[in-house]
Amino acid sequence: MTRPITARGSRLLALSIACALALPMGAHAQSAPASTARTTTREQQLEKRVNQLEQELAELKAMIQEQKAATSQASQTAQTAQATAEQANTTAQAAQTKVEAAPKPQFTTAKGLTVALHGFVSATGFGQDKTFVNYGNGQNALVVAPQTPANKENGYNGALSGFDVRNTRFWLDFSGAKFSENWGGGGRIEMDFFGGNNGTGAYAQQQPIPRLRQAYMDLVNPNSGSTVRLGQQWDLMFPLDNTPTSLTHIAFPLGYGTGFIGWRFPGAVWMQDLNHGSDGIQWRLDMGVFTGNWNGPQNAAGTANVNYLNAGAANFRPQVEARIRAQGSDWLAYFAAHYSEIKLAGVGDINPKPLEDTLDSVAYELGAQWKPGPWTFKGLLYGGKAIGQIFGAMSQFGDINESGGFVQVSYNFTPNWSVNGFFSGIRPNNDDVVRWTTTSPTAGQALLRSNLSALSVQYASGNYELGVEYMYNKVRWQLGSEGNRQFTSGNQLSLSGLYRF
Repeated sequence: MTRPITARGSRLLALSIACALALPMGAHAQSAPASTARTTTREQQLEKRVNQLEQELAELKAMIQEQKAATSQASQTAQTAQATAEQANTTAQAAQTKVEAAPKPQFTTAKGLTVALHGFVSATGFGQDKTFVNYGNGQNALVVAPQTPANKENGYNGALSGFDVRNTRFWLDFSGAKFSENWGGGGRIEMDFFGGNNGTGAYAQQQPIPRLRQAYMDLVNPNSGSTVRLGQQWDLMFPLDNTPTSLTHIAFPLGYGTGFIGWRFPGAVWMQDLNHGSDGIQWRLDMGVFTGNWNGPQNAAGTANVNYLNAGAANFRPQVEARIRAQGSDWLAYFAAHYSEIKLAGVGDINPKPLEDTLDSVAYELGAQWKPGPWTFKGLLYGGKAIGQIFGAMSQFGDINESGGFVQVSYNFTPNWSVNGFFSGIRPNNDDVVRWTTTSPTAGQALLRSNLSALSVQYASGNYELGVEYMYNKVRWQLGSEGNRQFTSGNQLSLSGLYRF
């Protein structure tokens, strides 16, 4: 900071300057005599120069005073600004303290647990040239309906179109539970809207009913790689991490019941890592026991399948399953097996004359997935008998031998765009199907075989996915027990959108 020049200092400065200017003239006077006129002239010049310097010095002092005043004012302004900022900061801190002290909205549950809400909103616009049966139309269309003689005569083909949102799904994941020193876990509750329609009135189709998909708890030991899952969950025959890719067919995936099998049951599953903590291929053994299930026989009230009075639950006949699974960096493979015993007379032997007293329900399945670069290959093969309760034989119940499988090839030609080609087929034994599904020459419909193919293009960005899909299904039917076999084919074109949260 520049120090101000005092009055005494200014005089000394002027005198010094004058002396400095006079020294050359003094030396010149000593070296040679000068006339009185020249001396007088030089004195006048010197006096004029001194006056000029004093004037410049005065101007310099005025400038310094102005600078000093401006500096003082700037300092005062800065102090005022600092005080204002400190006051604003104090006010903000007080407001923050008040906000922090106010109660915050919370999703509370048991102490120590965290809850996460996830799911997706699904919407599909579709058009079909035939009606589909067994599972439904729209987002769960998989099996095309047969053409009855009356339909053929009337020229009716069952074409329809619509908009379907029943794939929409949400679930709650719970984590952080503590069971013991080494065991913890959590659970899941999951629902979608394939529970039917709200009544049968004119507005029922726009009011789908929620249905419980899964409700289970997990006990996990991270030290040993063990997990125990209790509650309703997918059985071990369902390819949960190997389902076909589709934005239209999610809850009822492409090929479900017409190329691969499985269903959800209450039960208990033990999942054990076989080489826990090691590098390389990860091996896991799953073993499960699930409630027995079958289609009837119906009791007098018709409640066999809603009150545990079915042939699968009779005499405590659970379903027992096991699966061995291996996973590498870009592939997975698994082998699963299923067994249960079905007592066809049902609970309390309410069906006096079943076709057979008991059935052995047996199935085997081999599946794999491989992701080399932008490609994805999925597929499985299965075989078994009497597995209608896990969607075998296109959900036809009886001692029916069958085999089936599916394959899907997908290619991501950009990070956002992909194309997916799919094919599935199912081959139940025709004689078995006819024996267990037809009761007279004029009644009963037997599904003898099915081929299903689909081609889709999908776009994914962030939480959104869009896709267009074409599906073709060809089914061989038999109407009644006396023949009249026919092939029926149907097409579906759909445009779907998905938003994940």
